Amino acid sequence: MLNRKTNDWDFATDATPEQILRLFPDGFYNNQFGTVGITKEGEDKTNQNLSSTSYKPYEITTFRTEHGYSDKRRPDKVAWGKDLEEDLSRRDFTINAMALPASKKVIDPFCGQEDLKKKLIRAVGNPADRFSEDALRMMRAIRIAAELGFTIEDNTFQAIKMHSDSIKHVSWERIRDELFKILKSDFPDQGTMMLHAAGLLDYILPELVAGIGVGQKSPQRHHVFDVYTHCLNALKNCPSKDPLVRLATLLHDIGKVQTRKLTPKGIVTFYNHEIIGSRLVKEIADRLRLSKRQKDKLWVLVRWHQFSVDDQQTDSALRRFIKNVGVENLQDMLDLRVGDRLGGGVQETSWRLEKFKKRLEEVQHQPFSVKDLKVDGRDVMEILKIPSGPKVGEILQKLFEEVEEDQTKNEREYLLSRIKEIG
Repeated sequence: MLNRKTNDWDFATDATPEQILRLFPDGFYNNQFGTVGITKEGEDKTNQNLSSTSYKPYEITTFRTEHGYSDKRRPDKVAWGKDLEEDLSRRDFTINAMALPASKKVIDPFCGQEDLKKKLIRAVGNPADRFSEDALRMMRAIRIAAELGFTIEDNTFQAIKMHSDSIKHVSWERIRDELFKILKSDFPDQGTMMLHAAGLLDYILPELVAGIGVGQKSPQRHHVFDVYTHCLNALKNCPSKDPLVRLATLLHDIGKVQTRKLTPKGIVTFYNHEIIGSRLVKEIADRLRLSKRQKDKLWVLVRWHQFSVDDQQTDSALRRFIKNVGVENLQDMLDLRVGDRLGGGVQETSWRLEKFKKRLEEVQHQPFSVKDLKVDGRDVMEILKIPSGPKVGEILQKLFEEVEEDQTKNEREYLLSRIKEIG
């Protein structure tokens, strides 16, 4: 209906799981929710796990009614039903509560098509009931709105605000997945603002909310927004589509809350905010159950985002920057900087930043580590007649420091003579 690619179909029937399995002998059924998995043609039938992220069978679910949601996630009791409309009534939102039977005439008892036209996210029936059944639906409403550029119907949004505290019953893994989908959407800043307006952001990212009202405007500073608004604007303007990079952009200045100082001349300072911020994002990474790789990258992007682009920087300084950030993270760091600049009300780039980018490319084609020297440990051991050990590494490091300051010295004959002198 939206001319978007369909990635997944949900099938529903009044047939019981046992009846479905008689029709599809290769199907499998190992859950309490009446869902039978049907292996797609060409799929590996050995990995028959409905919860696997790498395996996605067709799922056929028996019409059902659900009762009791004591954990705010799963029904305490499931009963088979015979009526499709009754089955649709337990869906989350009207645009997700439509069915397409063999007759091809859409069954739409809750006016989902009309809400699609209005670009509206509306809960099916009583929104309070839908959110008490699964508290994550509150984030799903915001995520779908951010993905589609829709708004949330007022009663539905008010119910989210009223029940926002119940998000604490949802696992952090599920919260993380929805948050990353919001960050990956076309309107990540709008989604984040909706999370805040609904009261959900206070629980998910309180460190970001703490930046509300923390002013940055003062003489000698270009910032006109408070820390929270600046971070949102930076997220909005970050060119990367990677949700982790967007998360780093959103959180890059959260350390300013703890480091804000006002000098006697009325100048606002945030000395070492990147260090404090990098500590905070480690805690956030653990809270969101990020992998070690994700946590390390998030830390790197926040820790080193306050880099200088002075056109007088030496090659050595540029190499130290690359070493700190990691070659694999350079583009992500530059994307964060673009978001930071635009989010602060300045132009996307400058001649200094463009020169900085060019020099980053240039120094990577020059000797960058000890292994790039035109001599190695075997040369040191042979010339000095010493065995492998710390002494060899010390001499190579001294040679590298010379070459790092003057690239013309990376010549084999010169370095061989220096080994004799240093040794």
